[in-house]
Amino acid sequence: MCGITGITDKSHISQELIEKMTRTLAHRGPDDEGYFVDDSVGLGMRRLAIIDLVRGDQPISSHDGRYLIFFNGEIYNYKEIKKELGEYPFKTDSDTEVILAGFIKWGADVLPRLRGMFAFAIYDKEEKKVFIARDFFGIKPLYYLKNGDNISAFSSEIKSFLGLPGFKPEVNDQAVYNYLSYQYNPLKETFFKNVFKLLPGHFITADLKTGSFVEKRYWQFKFVPDESLAEEETKKKILKTMEDSVAHHMIADVPVGSFLSGGIDSSIIATLMQKIRGEKKIKTFTVGFESLSEGVEAKETSEPLGTDHTEITVGAKEYFEALPKAIYHFDEPVADPSALGLYFLAREARKSVKVVLSGEGADELFGGYNIYLEPFARRYIAWLPHLVLQFLASLPLRGSNYAERALSKLEDWYIGNASIFKPSEIKDLWRGESMSRLNLDSIYEEVKGFSDSTKMQYIDINTWLVGDILAKADKMTMAHSLELRVPFLDTKVADLAATLPDRFKWRSGVTKYLLREAFKSILPESTRMRKKLGFPVPISSWLNEKHFEKILSNSYIQTHFNLEQIKKLFQNREINARKIYLLLALSIWYNTFIKANS
Repeated sequence: MCGITGITDKSHISQELIEKMTRTLAHRGPDDEGYFVDDSVGLGMRRLAIIDLVRGDQPISSHDGRYLIFFNGEIYNYKEIKKELGEYPFKTDSDTEVILAGFIKWGADVLPRLRGMFAFAIYDKEEKKVFIARDFFGIKPLYYLKNGDNISAFSSEIKSFLGLPGFKPEVNDQAVYNYLSYQYNPLKETFFKNVFKLLPGHFITADLKTGSFVEKRYWQFKFVPDESLAEEETKKKILKTMEDSVAHHMIADVPVGSFLSGGIDSSIIATLMQKIRGEKKIKTFTVGFESLSEGVEAKETSEPLGTDHTEITVGAKEYFEALPKAIYHFDEPVADPSALGLYFLAREARKSVKVVLSGEGADELFGGYNIYLEPFARRYIAWLPHLVLQFLASLPLRGSNYAERALSKLEDWYIGNASIFKPSEIKDLWRGESMSRLNLDSIYEEVKGFSDSTKMQYIDINTWLVGDILAKADKMTMAHSLELRVPFLDTKVADLAATLPDRFKWRSGVTKYLLREAFKSILPESTRMRKKLGFPVPISSWLNEKHFEKILSNSYIQTHFNLEQIKKLFQNREINARKIYLLLALSIWYNTFIKANS
């Protein structure tokens, strides 16, 4: 696990500058650093040593010296690929060199062969080209800075660009506008103008002689439900595939532990890890927030397994003291209160392990969010006249949103698992330049003909998963030099999940039906059947006047928002807590990255 950087603007290439860029990523790789500079490119990396601790330093060059690679991530099937590569004269036993050798042999076709998480850059010294790629689901981040039609720099984190000559951070109002709805930025262009994300499943080839670049997609998740699948056989296959994925994700030359909440996903991971480890106890970690701790639920898994379990509890004072640090590590604000849970959990886990496994991705692939059940429940009110539904939707009662959504097509309202401000609310709140929310029609078109619940999954896989779930998983753990691995987002697991018909995902009000059934004889029944709770944080009771003043005094909010509307939010902070938190995170982000660098 590492952080990588690169300068491709010839006017700025220097050893001093690439080292300055790379040092901002020291938290991603405290074990080592490496650089390469010539007249066409400057490249750098920070290394968190996980595999081949002695010989795995980067950059790694090809045997003839033509190519070199800087790599962030882990490839879990690198030993299998190494066998395919035959007589290549390997110098190390690292997954990094396997990627390089595979690229030399297969070019971009090496990417679908990789099983893991990655963002890497390969430099061809002869052709003066840089090949940059990001993993299938976007587990590892990669950003690039554009100057006109050219790429001038790239990095694992945006903050690396702050030291570049001529780069003055400016707010991308379009990203802020979408953030109000999504609680993260779903756009390709980031909160910083001219800074873009390399999308999941994509690669870039940059020609350093001309400055031009081409971005292409090499992989895309698609649902291919197979109605002929037999239930018993598929249950066994899910269990076997998850066992194989967890075993591969445990490959490391350093201690490996597991996050453990009270839910089924992390319990599956921890249970399989302990089964693989045998008598040697694995370390598991749980975090709670004062009265909303998941510690009791987590112990229902950890105690029968006999893991070496650690539980921590976080209070309001500690939470808000850490919030600016977390937002700094995020680069872009992600207004998900639970992200701080990962921040504290990673800090604790890093005291005893260097790698943790976690359950991200299970809900998106196997259908775990409670909202996926709504299309089924809607049938019970489908018979009501349109006027009755309109009346119910107008009432200031709990459940009125449900009636309101029943009046609309899914495509008209579902933008992902989180939806904070409604378009009508944003219209009253926003005072910046006129904007429009991201149009998801092209993504919906790709699942045209599927059930509404499956459409929801697909939207979440392409937006929420990468923008919120994986962003906080990477940024909050790497803030403490901890590598987080996600076995549910293994390509073999994803290939299997893609084939599941709706009846295997949702049944009789139960989410992730067949995943739960596959572990029926392995997990405690209370854990196996526990409903999705999210990551509860008592944010509504923690917000106070100090946070209110911080929002209202922010110069960006003063010029772009209706302050009277914000004041109204605080009149009922219990209901509006998530909205207030979103604005608080935005104000801290602006002060950290824009005001401090203006």
